Amino acid sequence: MIQLLAFYLFAALTLAAGALTILSRNPVHSVLWLIVAFFNAAGLMVLVGAEFIAMLLVIVYVGAVAVLFLFVVMMLNIDFAALRAGFIKNFPLGILLAAVLLAEVLMGVGVVQGGALQLGTPDGSAPVPAGAQNIEAIGAVLYGKYLFLFEVAGVILLVAMIGAIVLTHRERKGVRGQNIARQVARRPDEATVNMQPDVGKGVSL
Repeated sequence: MIQLLAFYLFAALTLAAGALTILSRNPVHSVLWLIVAFFNAAGLMVLVGAEFIAMLLVIVYVGAVAVLFLFVVMMLNIDFAALRAGFIKNFPLGILLAAVLLAEVLMGVGVVQGGALQLGTPDGSAPVPAGAQNIEAIGAVLYGKYLFLFEVAGVILLVAMIGAIVLTHRERKGVRGQNIARQVARRPDEATVNMQPDVGKGVSL
């Protein structure tokens, strides 16, 4: 019974948070509702026994939302004075939302400890040892059968990151750029030297 209740609660809040993410006019509110959607989706993953996917949702996606928030601030030039003015007004709503998320965490822990939830374990039909935990099974498949594809995905993400840096890099007037070739070709006599000047003798130029 508690498992069914937890499923309907997580599912309803995931759909509602996803809708509010799209419909919110304030981009900061959209990011916060997106965090709520990820959090409840992680609860659904725990209910089906995919605890590893749940931790990925919380650690990776919710962590990446902070980067998304920074990009939104940089692109839209949000007025932080208005945000601070609205903080006190929305403080009770924030406390209520935090209480709901805490209640969901406690409910998920209670479901697992109460024995009503059986975490998924392979039955031996897949090429993983029977009785292995969910994370062990995923690791065996990911770093075994799909190792090459996993490495290719990592290289693609690295190229995408470098491409984003190159596309967003621009020269600004009044800002001196870094000359790497000149730094590498620098001789020891051109380097900065730490001196021990005597008192009252001034500085030698």
